[in-house]
Amino acid sequence: MTGLTTHVLDTALGKPAEGLLIDLFKIAGETRTHLKTVTTNADGRVDGGPILIGDSFVAGTYELLFHAGDYLRASGTTLPDPAFLDLVPIRFGIADTTAHYHVPLLISPYGYSTYRGS
Repeated sequence: MTGLTTHVLDTALGKPAEGLLIDLFKIAGETRTHLKTVTTNADGRVDGGPILIGDSFVAGTYELLFHAGDYLRASGTTLPDPAFLDLVPIRFGIADTTAHYHVPLLISPYGYSTYRGS
């Protein structure tokens, strides 16, 4: 499988992060172009397959912007104002367009972790 996927888990609640809004941007120098907005499903994944696939899956620098604060508030978490984590940007590069790039996010109100998954 080729393309870009993600999976978001709420480590504070120990379950997938359902309903988390994610913006995808392409980065070219100082220009940040919005490509699409998706929302996680009950499994913490995006419906409809990879976020980027086919002709849109090209080499370059990208950013996934996770709307963590909105998700945490909607899930019943009380956050300070301002929240410690509100928007979580993950900027990464795609070099091999024949490969699968999986960018998972483990989120809680006061920390997050990511890695290149499989």
